[in-house]
Amino acid sequence: MQNKIPSGELKKRMKYFHNNMDSKNPEWEYTVIFGKVNQYYFTGTMQDGVLIIPRDEEPVFYVRNSYERAKDESCFSNLKQMQSFRDAAEDCDIKGESLYTDTEVISYAQLKRFLKHFHFDKTLSADRQIADTRSVKTGYELNLMIKSGEIHRHVTEDLVPEMLREGMSEAELGTELYKVFVDEGHQGIVRFGMFDTEIMMGHICFGDSSIYPSYFNGASGNRGVGPYAPVLGSKERKLKPGDLVYLDVGCGYQGYQTDKTMTYMFQKKLPEYAIDIHNKCVEIQNQIASMLKPGNTPSEIYRSVMESLENDFKENFMGYKDRKVRFLGHGIGLLIDEMPVIAKGFDDPVNENMTFAVEPKKGIKDIGMVGIENTFIVKEKGGICITGNKKGLILV
Repeated sequence: MQNKIPSGELKKRMKYFHNNMDSKNPEWEYTVIFGKVNQYYFTGTMQDGVLIIPRDEEPVFYVRNSYERAKDESCFSNLKQMQSFRDAAEDCDIKGESLYTDTEVISYAQLKRFLKHFHFDKTLSADRQIADTRSVKTGYELNLMIKSGEIHRHVTEDLVPEMLREGMSEAELGTELYKVFVDEGHQGIVRFGMFDTEIMMGHICFGDSSIYPSYFNGASGNRGVGPYAPVLGSKERKLKPGDLVYLDVGCGYQGYQTDKTMTYMFQKKLPEYAIDIHNKCVEIQNQIASMLKPGNTPSEIYRSVMESLENDFKENFMGYKDRKVRFLGHGIGLLIDEMPVIAKGFDDPVNENMTFAVEPKKGIKDIGMVGIENTFIVKEKGGICITGNKKGLILV
């Protein structure tokens, strides 16, 4: 099986997690992982199963469906088959006062089924410790993100301008764009950690579609197919001369994702004041990138940038009207939205090889959302962009 995560890489990740748990929760005894993305991070496969991580013993991944596939895909050292949690409990009799788990992803019903066979007095969250472990990328992970970034750059900067044609709908562009991305190596799925959030690729918008209210916490908007599927793009909104084309889409390669926003002007330039606002957003992106150095804190980066902006510019910055988000960027990796966030309250210093999507944007009435987004790696001299250097508003 190709593309296996090496066993040494998996052991390194497990060691990092143990260190984080020992530091933040020195009394911990057991952590149980139910979320498939977290399972993939620690085992190299995502299955219907449960990963049990004892503090003082070897972790074991009990797999229901498919154990055969898990053996084929994974270099994890301790895979076992189960038909139900009862089987796992009979093989691995763990119990105690506190059970740590990924509470952001497990349902109440699933947890109750587990606790029927594994007896703990209380359940606690290990989400922050898992997020902190995943936030600093290994060389293996960075190589995959760099590959994703190159696919992302090539499609949005080189290929999209040739795809835009008068009269096409947002939905048409979305479906055609999906095929091009996959043909170029995109994994075919974009994953969010935000609870119960579905997405196809991202926001694919013509004109003021990009400032239409969004159903999740993002700066831009998207009409989507309809209220039953607020994703992809509208079938009714057709591309016409003078439109701003706004693409805020994710790309992934072997699990690891990058985030990028690219904008285009179809057949004629936007008004000069809109171009000036866009260029200011690009300057802000570069300012933030210069501060993505080990030791700086996301909260201080956020405070410094926001205090440097004039009050007039802050109107409709990072959103439109009352729909403004309170961040300038976010961690990224196996999920588009990871920790930490460039926002108030994130006071722990960033470390080298953390990865961030930086996205200063501003809504403009009757035009749409201008601005930019790229993915950066934290380095000693500042963030290194891995998704391209064009500043957007490409005239097509």
